[in-house]
Amino acid sequence: MNRSLEARDLTCGYGNRQVLDSLSLAARAGEVLVLLGANGAGKTTLLRALARQLRPARGCVLLEEQDIQRLSPPELARRVSLTPQSERRDWPLTIEQAVLLGRAPHRGWLLPYTPADRERVELALNSTGLSDMRERLITELSGGEWRRTILARALAQEAEVLLLDEPTAGLDLKYQVDVLRLVRRLAIEQQLVVVLTLHDLNQASLYGDRIALLARHRLIALGTAEEVFTAELIQQTYGVPVTIVRHPVYSTPLVVPLDADANAAPPKP
Repeated sequence: MNRSLEARDLTCGYGNRQVLDSLSLAARAGEVLVLLGANGAGKTTLLRALARQLRPARGCVLLEEQDIQRLSPPELARRVSLTPQSERRDWPLTIEQAVLLGRAPHRGWLLPYTPADRERVELALNSTGLSDMRERLITELSGGEWRRTILARALAQEAEVLLLDEPTAGLDLKYQVDVLRLVRRLAIEQQLVVVLTLHDLNQASLYGDRIALLARHRLIALGTAEEVFTAELIQQTYGVPVTIVRHPVYSTPLVVPLDADANAAPPKP
């Protein structure tokens, strides 16, 4: 399948503040592309540009070789889903009602939901472990439960491109693993284009097919974890000395920080 989402020579920012400079990368169907970088590196800005929420100063974003600026809003909403890092929840909707909103690009706001719509919502609720909580009000959810609800809504949208900003934020370890496994499985089985941001480098190594490392407004490395996770590149990006070891089961590279201050108290043994 030739489905892809490509940033080509992308330069963008906010007002006079440039965040990304001449960045080019492509995300492909069937893979998970993880964006990594220190705070302020431009990960969220890149996702917003890929979702057409931020117009680039230069360059373009192509969905299957078509400039997304030329897509109608309904078509873009059906094909691209952005799950933001934070989102207000002022209305006392139930979880099920909130997830049903993911069907709006297909049904509009006035047409009744069909059995097929409700089937998609049921799948999304099951996939995110929310089925038994469907009647809970979103205003009463914990941060982690709300994150799962937002992800379920994105899955119900049935888009071919999933853009996920910190999808594991606020989740305990079980749901972090569940979400990343689910996203990877969906990418493979449904040939979705998946781009997500993470702060956990070792989770990126385990679940990402390719890693895009951002620093100083630019893309400084793009490739597999084996190619990107070198001590030199990670220290250059994050300003922390590290060593690279192997996962004891999967042999993926793991990043272990080192203490740069020889006079500092050593970590606990």
